[in-house]
Amino acid sequence: MMTEFTLDHKPADIVKVFPKASDVFKRNRIDFCCGGDQPLRDVCSKRNLDETAVMETLNHAYQDWLKEDEHPIDWDRMPASDIIDHITQTHHAYLNEELPALGTFVSKIFRVHGKNHPHLKELHRLYNDFKVDMEEHTVKEEEEVFPLIKQYEDHPNDDLLQQIHEANGGLEDEHDAAGNMLKRMREITNGFEPPADACNSYRITYARLAELEADTFQHIHLENHVLFKNL
Repeated sequence: MMTEFTLDHKPADIVKVFPKASDVFKRNRIDFCCGGDQPLRDVCSKRNLDETAVMETLNHAYQDWLKEDEHPIDWDRMPASDIIDHITQTHHAYLNEELPALGTFVSKIFRVHGKNHPHLKELHRLYNDFKVDMEEHTVKEEEEVFPLIKQYEDHPNDDLLQQIHEANGGLEDEHDAAGNMLKRMREITNGFEPPADACNSYRITYARLAELEADTFQHIHLENHVLFKNL
């Protein structure tokens, strides 16, 4: 078991070992998802972050977590078919249920509060673009790409692997686009922080958007840095 993280570690690799690191990264706007393959040293330098403060916070949280006797899943040792089942049953199932339901709230606050809060117009557009893209994306994964990966696991061959790599390239581009939309949503909502006079629907919408962001980043991380990377 790793005892401490350093600036040479990459956010994507850290989250594999310590899932709650995603909370530290989100607070510091460090990408552990689509752009998670850069060493923390480079990330902190580019974003002008205090390296010492980031590492102290990260390692302190990690030590506390280890004391709780947590046993992280070793995703790199898990068969691809099991990872696919987890993604489908956990993240895809969540999106299938949450995207339409949350869309109703996003539309409601835009309709009621859009005049006084102009950013809600952009939020409404972004959310609906995100919703359509992710619905199409999950269907493509479940109907086209995931079956190929399961087939390759049972009968590995170069032709099948080539098909998978070509398909994965398109999926990773879509992941980048989804991540950028979520980042923009966070930006225009001040980190999903509702205004002081926000009604309950407004607050619920922002809280659920924050949950959607967290789940989607974990979802993309698992695909980009575990499932696709290990093929």
